[in-house]
Amino acid sequence: MRTLSAFISSSTSFGHCFFHRLTLRHSHKTLTSSLAPCFRRHFTPTMAAPEDSLRKALADKQSEVENQGDQVRSLKASKAAKSEIDAAIEALNALKLQKASIEKDLQATLSSADGSVNREAFRQAVSNTLERRLFYIKSFNIYGGVAGLYDYGPPGCAVKSNVLAFWRQHFVLEENMLEVDCPCVTPEVVLKASGHVEKFTDLMVKDEKTGTCYRADHLLKDFCNDKLQKDLNIAAEKAKELKHVLAMLDDFSAEELGAKIKEYGIVSPDTKNPLSDPYPFNLMFQTSIGPSGLIPGYLRPETAQGIFVNFKDLYYYNGNKLPFAAAQIGQAFRNEISPRQGLLRVREFTLAEIEHFVDPEDKSHPKFSEVAELEFLMFPRELQMSGESAKAIQLDEAVAKGIVNNQTLGYFIGRVYLFLTRLGIDKKRLRFRQHLANEMAHYAADCWDAEIESSYGWIECVGIADRSAYDLRAHTEKSGEALVAHEKFPEPREVEVLVISPVKKEIGLAFKGSQKNVVEALESMKEKEAFALKADLESKGEVDFYVCTLGKNVSIKKNMVKISKEKKKEHQRVFTPSVIEPSFGIGRIIYCLYEHSYYTRASKAGNEQLNVFAFPSIVAPIKCTVFPLVQNQKYEDIAKDISKSLTVAGISHKIDITGTSIGKRYARTDELGVPFAITVDTTSSVTIRERDSKDQIRVDVKEAASVVKEVTEGLRSWADVWATFPHHSSASADE
Repeated sequence: MRTLSAFISSSTSFGHCFFHRLTLRHSHKTLTSSLAPCFRRHFTPTMAAPEDSLRKALADKQSEVENQGDQVRSLKASKAAKSEIDAAIEALNALKLQKASIEKDLQATLSSADGSVNREAFRQAVSNTLERRLFYIKSFNIYGGVAGLYDYGPPGCAVKSNVLAFWRQHFVLEENMLEVDCPCVTPEVVLKASGHVEKFTDLMVKDEKTGTCYRADHLLKDFCNDKLQKDLNIAAEKAKELKHVLAMLDDFSAEELGAKIKEYGIVSPDTKNPLSDPYPFNLMFQTSIGPSGLIPGYLRPETAQGIFVNFKDLYYYNGNKLPFAAAQIGQAFRNEISPRQGLLRVREFTLAEIEHFVDPEDKSHPKFSEVAELEFLMFPRELQMSGESAKAIQLDEAVAKGIVNNQTLGYFIGRVYLFLTRLGIDKKRLRFRQHLANEMAHYAADCWDAEIESSYGWIECVGIADRSAYDLRAHTEKSGEALVAHEKFPEPREVEVLVISPVKKEIGLAFKGSQKNVVEALESMKEKEAFALKADLESKGEVDFYVCTLGKNVSIKKNMVKISKEKKKEHQRVFTPSVIEPSFGIGRIIYCLYEHSYYTRASKAGNEQLNVFAFPSIVAPIKCTVFPLVQNQKYEDIAKDISKSLTVAGISHKIDITGTSIGKRYARTDELGVPFAITVDTTSSVTIRERDSKDQIRVDVKEAASVVKEVTEGLRSWADVWATFPHHSSASADE
């Protein structure tokens, strides 16, 4: 098997592959992990040290060259002796050679750290193969296409269908989840309650002359990366500044982003015209419901809200018991400002989301022991802040040390890891990165992203968040329906409860339009905070009080709120459940799977490189092909009988009775990722070929379909059938 590292390290071999095989414009064998270090170096902080030292050395050498050049000019001006001038020129040339050597070393370091050329070549090879074999194509292509919209062709649809089928098996069935299917069109009131109408935005800038729109952070990111990768003469201090900007990009306000764009002189990439100041753009597609246009709505940006608003009915359906999980697979829509990166950033995409409702006072999980001993790459915020890399951590250790907030969150992280690796994602290029404190919403208890390394770098493909009780509370407040759970006590309990009673009349007079925000902030206080406020009010009469929804302190007077404790008997506990939410970007997972499964190998003649997708059987678009070795009616009849048996067994397959050589037919199906091929070469027995090893076994005609069914469904391994059946060798196995 030709490894991916070999693919990208040899420009000659790549050209051979590109011009001969790519004529049009995420245990099986997957991509070897040898490329992973090449990719990972771009993200490893240790690369900064040699780069910084080389930049400093280059700056010093440039200064020496300039000083020596001045000396040569001075000697010539003073008409010094020829031998003295020649010696000075010789020294200048030596310094220039030393400078060129440092430039070469710096360029090599940058290329090694970034791998942009190799990444681009590999990405183009994968994309060309996917488009040529119709895994996906640009939507509305005959009309020029629309950025961010793609169609899945027959093999792409099959891969997607198989991924979703496995997702249902792995999560919905094995975890006894309640699956729902909610509309894509969502009334505005729902998305106002969730915060999407106000906050679901990206910062945008416009070309001041043409009106063309760009995403502001993308322009700044591209500028910084371009300078770091291509400008060898920037000082180490400037390089450090640009890297800091990249690290802080997500935290920049509109004003800070605009200031950086102006400071660096960034202009429209297409026209070089000046750009507007950044301003927020809501990413939702707006529509109206009904012919009157009186009911505003949006195409949903996520599938989760449909589950939250149905909580009350789902809770009843589940026998009023917690914990339980609801799941939904469906289309979501985001009106991206400037979509790019192919399938990774699109305007319509498939999400598979889970909302696991749990008692906030008990986030243990009864099945945690099943994943506790898993060890994989984790990237806690402490490692990120200290500039270290992700490291392998055992899951039970991460939970025990509080790195992961609770068992239920940890359980789903483990289940996501198993799901992705069983699909065919390379575990060496999969990590779980914890959100930094400034990334998380104020209500979230903890949040992790499953990130997969691809030619685009580390790509967030799954988010696993403990969202606390925010969503249900928001919809309770907006709708007036109590989205709560109940825990009945065997015997009534006498309890002391905190009672916070804002005096709305006094608050209304003082704060007018902000009354609601102040009341909510007072009512949401915990006991310790509430009694501290009460003590301050009694001693001072007036205190500053921070209201997070206003983002500022307000002055609260003693007559504005009453705080006390009351004793009462309770027969049940009423509470708002917390939500653990794993959210899967199916298109992103599939694209990463394509890259992780792709490799090339030499043809038998050695004059071209053949493309192979090493899909595991569980996701392969076609599980098996059936070929008569030659055009012979008896062989064709047997092939059709085997095809019928495979259909009855539920195995997707393709029959090919063309006269094309068997080697070419193998190559065509390898390029589609078909794991097994049945070749009819006698009337009594057939051969079964495994895609990656190219090994073949001989089986009776009547056993062929059952053997393929067993290996594709994981009931038997290829190693097992290889040890059971006679081996077959063929000189024509490859073209």
